[in-house]
Amino acid sequence: MTKQKKSALKEQEGVSQSEITNSISIKNIQRKRRAKPSVEDLVSQILKGDITALSRAITLVESKNASHVEKANAIIKSCLPNANNSVRIGITGVPGVGKSTFIESFGKYLTAQGKKVAVLAIDPSSSLTKGSILGDKTRMEDLVKDKNAFIRPSPSGDSLGGVARKTRETITLCEAAGFDTIIIETVGVGQSETAVHSMVDFFLLLKLAGAGDELQGIKRGIIEMADAIAINKADGENTKSAKIAKVEFNRALHLYPKKESSWTPKVTLCSALHNEGIDNIWNIIQDYVKITSENNYLQFKRNEQNKFWLIQTIEEQLKSSFFNNAEIKAALEKQLQLIEDNKTTPFAAADYLLGLRS
Repeated sequence: MTKQKKSALKEQEGVSQSEITNSISIKNIQRKRRAKPSVEDLVSQILKGDITALSRAITLVESKNASHVEKANAIIKSCLPNANNSVRIGITGVPGVGKSTFIESFGKYLTAQGKKVAVLAIDPSSSLTKGSILGDKTRMEDLVKDKNAFIRPSPSGDSLGGVARKTRETITLCEAAGFDTIIIETVGVGQSETAVHSMVDFFLLLKLAGAGDELQGIKRGIIEMADAIAINKADGENTKSAKIAKVEFNRALHLYPKKESSWTPKVTLCSALHNEGIDNIWNIIQDYVKITSENNYLQFKRNEQNKFWLIQTIEEQLKSSFFNNAEIKAALEKQLQLIEDNKTTPFAAADYLLGLRS
C-alpha cells in the first residue's frame, strides 16, 4: 500500500477566531463611524482647545452640504462670544520669497514666547497653480509638530470670495479654541492680498533684495496695504543688497499718504533660514497693536471689516442662488448660443436673465 505524501502546503487546523468577538468588533467600529458629534459637543470641545473638534468644525465650514452649512453656522454662532481675542496677521509675498520658511521660523518663535499660533491660508487657485499652500504642512515640519501650533490649508478650486469667507469663519473657530495669534498666508499673486488685508489687523509684506520690483508701479497697491515690509534672506552675500533695498523701500513709503491708523509702516531685514530679525518683526507688530488699540483704530478697522464681509457674503449667496437655479441654467445656455450666433448682446442677455428672477 502506497503511503500518501504529505504536502508542506497543507492547511493545519488552528484555533478559529470567535465569531461573536468579530461581530462585536465590527459593530463597535460601525458605531464609531456613525457617531457624529452634536453641535453642543463640538463647541464644548473647541472651547477646551481640542484640535480634533476644531478640525471637524472647520471641515463643516468648508463643506457645501446644506446640513453641514447649517451645523457650521450654529457652531460659529456659539463660538462668537469667545472670539475676537487674537492678533490677526496677514503675510504675503511672491512665490519664492520664503513664506513657508518665514512662517515656520516666526511661528516657532511665538510658541516659544508662550503664544498659541494658528496658520491659515488663502489660495483659491492652488489646485491649478500648485502654489505654496497645499505643501505647507510638509514644509513646516517643526511647526506642525508643535502642540501650540495649528496649520490648516484652505480649500482649493473655489471662488476667492468663497475661500475668504470660510477663512473668516475659521478665524472665529481658532480664536474660540484659544489661539491668540492667527497668521493668514496668501500666495502673493492675484487679488488674494486684498481679501487677506480685509480680515487682518496687521499686514506684512515679504520681499527679496535685488528682485527688481522695489519701485514698480504694479506693486503699488500691495505696498500701500503693508504695515511693514520685511526683506527676507538678508544673510551672507545678500546682506549688502538687502540693506540697499531697505533704504529704497523706506524712500518709497514716504511717497504714500499717511495711514488712517496714524501708524508709519516700517521696513526691516530678516533671515528666516537663520532665525535672524524675527524678534524685531514681532516687536513691530506689538507696537502697531499698542498704538492702534490706544487710538481705537484697531476696533474701528474690525468693525469696517465686518461690514465689508456682510456685503460680500450677501453677494456670494445671491450669485450662488442665481446660477444654481434650474430655470436660469437652461436660459443661460440659450443666451450664450444667441451671443455666439450674434443675435443678442451680452448686456441684453444679462438683462433678460436677471428679469427671470425679478
